Amino acid sequence: MSSFSRLDRAYQNAKIIPFDDSSKFILFSDCHRGDNSFADDFANNRNIYFHALNHYFRMGFEYCELGDGDELWENLKFEYIFEAHKNVFQLLRKFHLTNRLHMVWGNHDMVYRDKAYVDKHLSSYFEPIDGEDKALFEGLAYHEALVLKHKETDQELFLTHGHQADWWNYKFWRVGRFLVRILWKPLQVVGIADPTSPAKNYKELIRIERRIKRWIVRNKLRITIAGHTHRPRFPEPGQIPFFNDGSCVHPRSITGIEIENGHISLIKWHIDTKIDGTLQIVRVLLEGPENLRDYISG
Repeated sequence: MSSFSRLDRAYQNAKIIPFDDSSKFILFSDCHRGDNSFADDFANNRNIYFHALNHYFRMGFEYCELGDGDELWENLKFEYIFEAHKNVFQLLRKFHLTNRLHMVWGNHDMVYRDKAYVDKHLSSYFEPIDGEDKALFEGLAYHEALVLKHKETDQELFLTHGHQADWWNYKFWRVGRFLVRILWKPLQVVGIADPTSPAKNYKELIRIERRIKRWIVRNKLRITIAGHTHRPRFPEPGQIPFFNDGSCVHPRSITGIEIENGHISLIKWHIDTKIDGTLQIVRVLLEGPENLRDYISG
């Protein structure tokens, strides 16, 4: 099956989310939440991520996570990740309880495409203080893709992880998981990066982006937003509408895409220093906002 066929199938089976100009979405991907060990790339940015997510919850945003939220190649069980970042998951639960949580699986959390796995591991957790199970993400479903469809204009935004254009990480993800778990995780602790990751392999990154762009052109320039490569992308109106929200494992910062008031923006959250030397977490606008209607969409 070609990358075009995989992207076609993801689009055809996508969960449709109606929206209008009053809707607000924050899109993050590639959090790679781990076990808080030296190999946990998310650990360095978890306070930034938690602060940003708290802001979006209070401001009434819906949260879309476009794959690789949990690092289930390096870690055997979700339970290890949950214990390491319990406050993050409890905040995500608030989004879930208010029907504002939309989850997409990527290659590093591809086990979530199995609803039985999600029900077994994510529905509840054991609370040792009370000595009983407590609800977490009851009824949560992961999807290969989402489609935001405007209620008035029928404009569509196709949201997916993007590994459909990466044949190795889609078809042979189990092999990749084995290599990462056995070989690259121990080496990562001493500073050696995984060369199979498109985020660390520039030539492969470019190839993946080209495949997605060709698919977009073939499908009448439908707006597509992905992650996977960790490289933020924000085209101007008139260019091929391929966006990438970046990742939450950049050095000392996270990037994402906001959709608000019918506009789209690329943003960054990072730690900044005040004049008096104290630290603060700030949001920076990197690109936009651009009116969604200025992008051609099928």
